[in-house]
Amino acid sequence: MNSDFIRFRTSFIILAVMLGTIFTCLFYLETEPHLPLILCIILLTLFGRVKGLKWSSLEKGMVRGIQNGIQPIIILALIGMLIAAWMFSGTIPTVIHFSLSVIQPQFLLITGLISCMFISMLVGSSFTTVSTVGVALMGIASAAGIPLEWAAGAVICGACFGDKMSPMSDTTNFAAGVAEISIMEHIRHMTKTTIPAILLTAVFFFLMGRSIPVNPSGAGAMQEIMKAISASVNTGWFTLLSPIVVVALAMFRMPIIPTLVIGLATSGLTGVLAGNGDMTQFMSVIQNGTKFEVENEQAASILNRGGLQSMMWSISLIMIAFALGGLMEKLGVIQSLMNGLITKVKSRGQLIASTAASSISVNFSTGEQYMSILIPGQSLKPMYGKLGIPNRYMSRTLEDAGTLVNPLVPWGVSGAFFAQSLGVDVVHYIPFAFFLYLSPIFSILYGFLPSKNADSLKIAA
Repeated sequence: MNSDFIRFRTSFIILAVMLGTIFTCLFYLETEPHLPLILCIILLTLFGRVKGLKWSSLEKGMVRGIQNGIQPIIILALIGMLIAAWMFSGTIPTVIHFSLSVIQPQFLLITGLISCMFISMLVGSSFTTVSTVGVALMGIASAAGIPLEWAAGAVICGACFGDKMSPMSDTTNFAAGVAEISIMEHIRHMTKTTIPAILLTAVFFFLMGRSIPVNPSGAGAMQEIMKAISASVNTGWFTLLSPIVVVALAMFRMPIIPTLVIGLATSGLTGVLAGNGDMTQFMSVIQNGTKFEVENEQAASILNRGGLQSMMWSISLIMIAFALGGLMEKLGVIQSLMNGLITKVKSRGQLIASTAASSISVNFSTGEQYMSILIPGQSLKPMYGKLGIPNRYMSRTLEDAGTLVNPLVPWGVSGAFFAQSLGVDVVHYIPFAFFLYLSPIFSILYGFLPSKNADSLKIAA
């Protein structure tokens, strides 16, 4: 079945029912996101059977969808293992111990935002940034008494800014490739929405940080945490070997999976040499996470985390989301929505708004940021040529509403990974992920601004 068999109105109703089901289950029934996605798969399967599709055909669509998610699933598993490995080796405890001694709580949010911006631009990966600097910053925030959802918002905003604006980012190159423009033209054009959005975000986090009350007993509590960390795991600058290697490999564009494997190997070696355990203990740690015996409860919550098993919640969610996306593609629901939008677009503003809406819809339907760039890009690109609009407007909108919205979707690849890595649910950090929704808002608003070439943006009668 393809979009020719499903009308735009039917596809729109299907999408509305799916989103209504998901949001009702998440916010009214307070279920985990897995269950409403499974329910949507059941409903779509029944719809497909009513339309005459065989079960084997529907099953192939779901399997194909899961196959598309193999790479992010492997990456999630490796990053869960790497977080535990960096705890075992003393890498993250070293960063936390040093940062607690020099960073004032009032400036942690803005410091975290800027740090993640630069690291992410350097390595071109929000995943790498969140799983390294981000995890350490969350430990510092926990020790300093800063709301974790605030800290998660700062980490994610900084990491996604750098990922979006780095010429080494895969999504940045992908969006430019779909639009058939150069990577530097794409990045230059994105500054018109990205710079105002990140400046406003920085102001918000600076003011939020200044609003944190100074607790006289806080310094003593942080000293206790630092003592507990030092007593539980050996730290030192030599433990930073593994993240330095990972960042260096990312800068030289080594594929992410081999990079993470090398990070695991170097962290295991570092941990053993540091005297934090032997290889048997290391293998147990990367499977089940660290289990340091720490009397200080806050220090224990910071140190004991990670491991392959810690990512199973996210991995199972992503598998279900990709199966749903594959089923929607098999039924032609997404393509039908794209085709329907094309017939309704009459101006530049409408086209850019439709591009953003399409990317956001694909994100919430499939949980996959690459599809949220590819499907709207391929479907709507002819309209940009027909209206005489440069493709750089399309590439910018695809990034603003595709790449940046994915972390706001609880069942999205980025959303599930960030929530699991940072220990904060997506629905809790959404209000503080300012940059992620300011960028698409600016993108849509700029689309409706007057243009000196406005006359050329109208479809000829």
